[in-house]
Amino acid sequence: MKITDALLGEHGVFYAQFTHLEQVLPHTETVGEVHAQAALLAAALATHARLEEDVLFPSLDPHLGPMGPLAVMRAEHNEIEGTLSRIPDVDDLVEARGLLVHALQVARQHFAKEEQVLFPMAGQILGEETLTQLGAQWAERRSVSVL
Repeated sequence: MKITDALLGEHGVFYAQFTHLEQVLPHTETVGEVHAQAALLAAALATHARLEEDVLFPSLDPHLGPMGPLAVMRAEHNEIEGTLSRIPDVDDLVEARGLLVHALQVARQHFAKEEQVLFPMAGQILGEETLTQLGAQWAERRSVSVL
């Protein structure tokens, strides 16, 4: 399996979580509920971002340079993670909801850039064989068996 296919599959799971959060957030009654929802999302997104940054991006860095699209991807990872990390310190329900909504919006836009630009670019630059080798690294890191 190519790493880009694996990461796209993860996006599909995140989209379901994003939609669920967008539906329930307006009805949350306590800031603790928002804290809990944000913590679950933050934990999952952090591992996804680390896989991209540790497995896919290093293979692309020599081809794209330090200030290219990967710099944007890394900055967006930092923005999402930074926003989510602020939520546990917020005691105001409306503010906590707003931060979580912002993180969801940035994550959706980020995923769109990956799907429409970065992953196709990776396919052109790295080719099927390299993407498949990186996919094996993804599977090992995720502790899944890919036949």
